[in-house]
Amino acid sequence: MESEQNVVEFYVLCNKLKNVIRSGWKLWNVERERVESVAEHVYGAQMLAIAMWSEFKYDIDLKKVLFMLAVHELEEIVIGDLTPFEINRETKQQRGHSAVEKILENLTTKQEIQNLIFEFDNRKTKEAVFAYQCDKLEADLQCKLYDEENCVNLMAQENNIALEEANVKKLLKEENNSWSRMWLRFGQQFSFYDDNFMKVSKYAMNNKINKSKL
Repeated sequence: MESEQNVVEFYVLCNKLKNVIRSGWKLWNVERERVESVAEHVYGAQMLAIAMWSEFKYDIDLKKVLFMLAVHELEEIVIGDLTPFEINRETKQQRGHSAVEKILENLTTKQEIQNLIFEFDNRKTKEAVFAYQCDKLEADLQCKLYDEENCVNLMAQENNIALEEANVKKLLKEENNSWSRMWLRFGQQFSFYDDNFMKVSKYAMNNKINKSKL
């Protein structure tokens, strides 16, 4: 019974991420009936990875990237989705790694999964760098989609700590208070995009992206 129990218990833990709303959207008071969960972000980052690999012919282990993206937010089951405006990277990683150890404690392959998370966080391998860029660009693209739906009112941002950050203030001013253009510019400046990710980000910034064919 132990293996069956481990499978179900791990699934139930991960299922919690379906109900953890991404903190950035709460921070910016996104007004929408349904706002993206962490689980949906994970899916979006994986689909973006497939598209980037397809169109730009990256020499990477795509299966490893998809596995890495599948588990890179497991810590948020315990610590929640914390934005860079709330906690620094080092502290978040320390708390996150402790949380992941607890989450994975009963899985036979826990060390392999932990190693993938450590690899993602260290950003030293080509797969980790690629996965990190997918993670960041996915958030930028989701921001653009919400902005195209007019989900954010910049005049209704009481207690938004992001507005106190110097780079956010500067970019909002430069982009004439366009929320998504500011967000995309922020990613371009601080997410270490390679040329291909930068091309996609700039395309999204300068074009309407919600042009559904279905």
